[in-house]
Amino acid sequence: MAKEIERKFLVKGDAWRKLAKGVQYRQGYLSTVKERTVRVRTIGDEGFLTIKGISVGATRSEYEYKVPAADANEMLTNLCEKPLVEKNRYKIKAGPVTWEVDEFLGDNEGLIVAEVELQSEDQKVELPDWIGQEVTGKPEYFNSNLTKKPFKSWKK
Repeated sequence: MAKEIERKFLVKGDAWRKLAKGVQYRQGYLSTVKERTVRVRTIGDEGFLTIKGISVGATRSEYEYKVPAADANEMLTNLCEKPLVEKNRYKIKAGPVTWEVDEFLGDNEGLIVAEVELQSEDQKVELPDWIGQEVTGKPEYFNSNLTKKPFKSWKK
């Protein structure tokens, strides 16, 4: 069984911007029930279908499959819940780990989150200066929930 172990943090400042170039991601959800999510995503000109189980701590089951980009785009347009989640992702190597910084666009503009995938939940990771508050396990920051309640609708 495939497992994903990740921690998620808010990003502070702009120092991270000079460390990588962003790639556009578009994604939508076919299912966002608590027990599982089914996501369709395009990364540039590639398409993916991902199924994720419920999170237990920082761990959950994850299965990802490549699909034709035309199929992914059709599903995003015709089948996925709206609004879609659109973002630029920046991959930043820092020591033995790679941080994925997501700068959200559209209805989630203003939200910037960094994730790091780990080998185990107790793996120690050095936090770069631009890493802020940890939000691992906070449902409002799950991409699937940003479709239901976009960041621009949050009370500041």
